[in-house]
Amino acid sequence: MFFKSDNTAGVAPEILAALAEANQGHDLSYGEDALTARLEARLEALFERPCAIFPVVTGTAANSLAFSAMTPPWGLTWAHESAHVIMDECGAPEAFAGGGRLGPLPGPQGKIDPQALARALEAAQSHGVHQNRPAGLTLSNLTEWGGLWRPEEIAEVSRIARKGGLKVHLDGARFANALAALEVSPAEATWRAGVDLLSFGATKNGCLAAEALVVFDPALAEHMAYRRKRAGHLLSKQRFVSAQMLAWLEGGLWLRLAARANAMAARLAEGLGASPETRILGEVRGNMIFVALPRATHERLQAAGARYYLWAEEGPDSPEVTIRLVTSFAAREEEVDAFLTAARG
Repeated sequence: MFFKSDNTAGVAPEILAALAEANQGHDLSYGEDALTARLEARLEALFERPCAIFPVVTGTAANSLAFSAMTPPWGLTWAHESAHVIMDECGAPEAFAGGGRLGPLPGPQGKIDPQALARALEAAQSHGVHQNRPAGLTLSNLTEWGGLWRPEEIAEVSRIARKGGLKVHLDGARFANALAALEVSPAEATWRAGVDLLSFGATKNGCLAAEALVVFDPALAEHMAYRRKRAGHLLSKQRFVSAQMLAWLEGGLWLRLAARANAMAARLAEGLGASPETRILGEVRGNMIFVALPRATHERLQAAGARYYLWAEEGPDSPEVTIRLVTSFAAREEEVDAFLTAARG
């Protein structure tokens, strides 16, 4: 009953097999290897257009490199107030940009309110040189609250961003889960909806340490190789990241793994939603669930060995708490059912 994060799962067998195969013999270093060339071609085919591909090993690196490309030292990039880049990157995006700022915006379930973005743009532009210059917008799909951005919603905020001169970045740490839920093409969920850069995450969905920054805008890609090297994220044995992502993409494995995680979350949500004592907070379309439940139920689950994040509580004596449950590709039906049994008491 381990639902604390999809980071806690192991590595998919297909990925381990690909790493073992990549370990045979020798190849060139620093991204000049055959596997990286294959990955670049594979991702261009997947996204149906030429794009620049920069494999890295952490989502923080991908997000921060994207931020630095969009945001000059005097620039401002907006993100949702709960976004990972604001809450959980330890200032890395600003550090990579040499002083550029992140600004928080509100919106339900981690999705930025388009009108809040429009108002923020208007206010910032009215102050001229006395404020940071608007530069970018970062969205997360899935969001940190499990929200799902549909292509038409991305397109709406992208139009506002483009009108204000902003570039648009998508933090796709759980992009596979979003795409499995949306059942649209990767192109439709990214550049066709106005996205200029994508942090394409694989680590949470079956890989060991594999992410890629995909840049659709050639102007933003121009100096990215130097940014990555200067930031210490050009890997000497990059073929081992590329091997993982190639195996992950092969035959749609990445979407099958994500769909499995999503299905286990739906099973959890259905079971918890059947109880009058628990409330599912927001829409459950991916692999994240936020649940308000009695403290007594929380304590019973903890005693039974369930692991998850205690997301919010009014105080140690409050009768109700909010928890976050995240299912991984490795989640099993019997784990979910054991959790539901423990919750019912």
